[in-house]
Amino acid sequence: MSRINEAVHEIHHLDAMAQREGRINRIHPLSKLLVTVWYIAFTMLFPACDLSGTFCMILYPAVIMRAGNISVVRSIRKLGPVLLLVCAVGIANPFFDRAVLFRAGPLPVTGGMISMATLMLKGVFAVLASYLLILTTSMESICYALRLLHVPKIMVTMVLLIYRYVIVLLKEAERISQAYSLRAPAQKGIHYRAWGTLLGQLMLRSIDRAQTVYESMLLRGFDGSFHLSKKQKMDPGSAVYLAGWLGIVVLLRYVSVFKLAGSLLK
Repeated sequence: MSRINEAVHEIHHLDAMAQREGRINRIHPLSKLLVTVWYIAFTMLFPACDLSGTFCMILYPAVIMRAGNISVVRSIRKLGPVLLLVCAVGIANPFFDRAVLFRAGPLPVTGGMISMATLMLKGVFAVLASYLLILTTSMESICYALRLLHVPKIMVTMVLLIYRYVIVLLKEAERISQAYSLRAPAQKGIHYRAWGTLLGQLMLRSIDRAQTVYESMLLRGFDGSFHLSKKQKMDPGSAVYLAGWLGIVVLLRYVSVFKLAGSLLK
């Protein structure tokens, strides 16, 4: 399977996971969206040297993965390149802050090392929370939640259409790649001299395919507005989920869990 086919398969997998009848999937999309934004915002509020406090924020993705029956190994494997990029953000910190805070045996631990680890955890948790939202909530439901928050209609429609047209773009790219490989079977990859021509063909074919899809939408009554076929009402369970996680996140941010646990064990 080519990389393009793998990307299309992964998008279909995300849609299939979001359509499951699980406990997390049944939560109102507005509750899940607000909790995700709230969690990411409070995770970013931790000071650069508060490594232990930031680590406590692992509670949210751990609980969601457990309740949603989501594979940790698969999630990390799929997010691997993104997580590596996020972790690279703070990799230069040890070179700027060389003040030794304590020693772990013979190894001196500097403020730059602590801040680097904290930044890495923040990025990993933010990416993981966003991925879990998409994995447990369909894009249509997320757009519906955005409309409930009074996000402009045109922006919500654009987000949904871009998400759907990505598959169209990938399928056209796969056809062009297959056609090129059939004409040059002995060549590995695509020669750089053909990049410009193939990109132009990809753009033209994608525009033509998108125009066909758009005309089909107009024939089915599309008026520029986003309509959800099945609107979900906020049930008591979703309200408890929202209030509970908002409170837990605030508690994790302002209460030192490790210090509290240590004082209780004394």
